[in-house]
Amino acid sequence: MKKLMILGGTRFVLPAIEAAHQLGAHVITCDYLPGNYAHRFSDQYCNVSTIDSEAVLKAAMELQIDGILSYASDAGAVTAAYVAREMNLPGNPYESVTILQNKGRFRSYLKEHGYHVPCAKTYDSPREAVLERGMWEYPVIVKPTDSAGSKGVTRVDSPDGMEKAALLAADTSIEGHLIVEQFIPQAGYSTDSDSFSIGSELVFCSFNDQMFDTRARNPYAPAGFLWPSSMRHAAQAELRGEIARLIRELEIGTAIYNIETRLGMDGKTYIMELSPRAGGNRLAEMLRYATGQDIILSTVQYALGFAIDPVPVQPVYHGFWGEAILHSRQEGSYDGISIESDARRCAVEVDMHVEKGDPVHSFSSGRDEIGTLVLHSSSREELEGILRNIDEMVQIKVR
Repeated sequence: MKKLMILGGTRFVLPAIEAAHQLGAHVITCDYLPGNYAHRFSDQYCNVSTIDSEAVLKAAMELQIDGILSYASDAGAVTAAYVAREMNLPGNPYESVTILQNKGRFRSYLKEHGYHVPCAKTYDSPREAVLERGMWEYPVIVKPTDSAGSKGVTRVDSPDGMEKAALLAADTSIEGHLIVEQFIPQAGYSTDSDSFSIGSELVFCSFNDQMFDTRARNPYAPAGFLWPSSMRHAAQAELRGEIARLIRELEIGTAIYNIETRLGMDGKTYIMELSPRAGGNRLAEMLRYATGQDIILSTVQYALGFAIDPVPVQPVYHGFWGEAILHSRQEGSYDGISIESDARRCAVEVDMHVEKGDPVHSFSSGRDEIGTLVLHSSSREELEGILRNIDEMVQIKVR
């Protein structure tokens, strides 16, 4: 029986555990939080931090694993690449992964290789950013160089806001570093979806419409998604070509990706993030709903050294699919959910992560979500209306 080590233990890794079990593998989940939800579904738990590459390597060698995967965790992506390299397991090039996982290095790479990229600069400390706050044309985005899930991200509209934003970003960063970059006004919706490559060739590339709760504590934490994307086809084709070029240049190999893009008001297309791991918020699961294509299974097949089932070159969407990230804007205790008839008619699945009486927190990042609502319709307008008016369609009751 093959052994697969999965880095991370949040509920987002459950699809990877299920796929590994489907393939008959023994699953070992690994992180420093024994109480994390997914550990109860794995076959074995390893208590070691996913960002401690040497400690994970030692555990992996002792456990004689056959594959390693950081499925929906940015924190473990570099570690997974390192262990795969050291143990000669299926994986992605360590140097390439470190470029993709560090926002400063990624922006520098894009600029040096002729991609559209916002003006950006990395700082080793908040003090450095504050000293240079007068050099920027506002607004800017300030964020950690090595964090995900919109944690520590702030839009700053004047020099006066730089200090607070820089301190938050550095405090959220693993290494204490931050990046400041020019804010790019977008045309229409930004996109945040998952894709897949085989042998450094992009074989499955998806785009969607990404939505936000502008009244949440963090208005940059994704709150909804709609497939397929409404971005004009020419822009999608350009992005697809640039994503494919990037994957070939970095020789990533076979991988699942979480990719964020946007079409700017300046008419340019931008690859904002490209991370060699599945996205949070169940994005690959949503693609399985929307297209019938299981890139989760493909990811686990590759990690374990199995042949990969055929993956279509382009996704074919079966109608329109939406996902609402259920959350609260206030602190308190969960007291139930009420879904209006229009939304309930389109609902395919309601997956609540909390029960009555459980604590809920004001929405700041993916860790604060309390559930997901999966929607399907033959009408894009219907789903967009539900997602844009989710407050009216879905009431989260908090005491």
